[in-house]
Amino acid sequence: MDKTLLVLAAGMGSRYGGLKQMDAFGPNGETIIDYSIYDAINAGFNKVVFIIREHFKDDFVKFFTGKFEDKIKVKFVTQELNKIPEGYEYHPEREKPWGTAHAVLMAKDVIHEPFAVINGDDFYGPSAYSTLSNYFDKTTNKFAVVAYYLKNTLSDHGTVNRGVCYGDENGHLSKVVECIKIARNAEGIPQYPNDEGGQNDLSEDALVSMNMWGFTPDFFNYCEAQFKAFLSDRGMELKSEFYIPAVVDNLIQSNEKHTEILDCDAIWFGVTYQEDKPNVIAKLNALIGEGVYPAILWG
Repeated sequence: MDKTLLVLAAGMGSRYGGLKQMDAFGPNGETIIDYSIYDAINAGFNKVVFIIREHFKDDFVKFFTGKFEDKIKVKFVTQELNKIPEGYEYHPEREKPWGTAHAVLMAKDVIHEPFAVINGDDFYGPSAYSTLSNYFDKTTNKFAVVAYYLKNTLSDHGTVNRGVCYGDENGHLSKVVECIKIARNAEGIPQYPNDEGGQNDLSEDALVSMNMWGFTPDFFNYCEAQFKAFLSDRGMELKSEFYIPAVVDNLIQSNEKHTEILDCDAIWFGVTYQEDKPNVIAKLNALIGEGVYPAILWG
């Protein structure tokens, strides 16, 4: 069956200090995205769609063209602030687009099959892709999330945002809460700020979404309906964000759609800050040394 990988690569990399989507981490200039595409191809995905920004589209397309088009279909779609449903408005001083769920919505006209969503700056591990691919082969009508332990997803160099996943007795998500600016306190406990000006503690072993989701095409209809409601309610805010976990959680609470939590032995690591880069390079070199990847990925 056809399976698409949707890569969210429209971020500006403000905390990183540049476009990390095209930064080199492998020994021959490979990006994290290159390793994601490699794993997806091996897992049976046959199309990749990149969500990018118009202002760096030409550079991005040129950078990735010629690498893997003989192995997987490739499409590029842009996410922009003004790409919203007709009849809706936003604050004239707003500068950034609307977040990850808005980014996914940009692909509704080019994806008509089950699809996985990933961040372009996160390494998810080969088994994560095979787990999702096998899940799609069940021809299930449910959504899915590949979850990771919070303790394995924090950065030593600043805060991170994570969707904390809560499950029920059937292995379905019962709730997903987007927690912003998570960091360890002086005692090493993961915390994030609450609306009252204090801090909420999180468990080291809390399951979190790293934005690796498995969706069927009907996600676009749900997402668009919720985006319209979001714009009506918060469209005039300067920095409001329309997140994937919020869309999924609304569907869970309304009992419109089940989302299954998928277990796998994947190793996650990512790059949020420039200081994360040496660690990512070292881990990729270790995987190459173990034979997980060839030294020249697309050779």
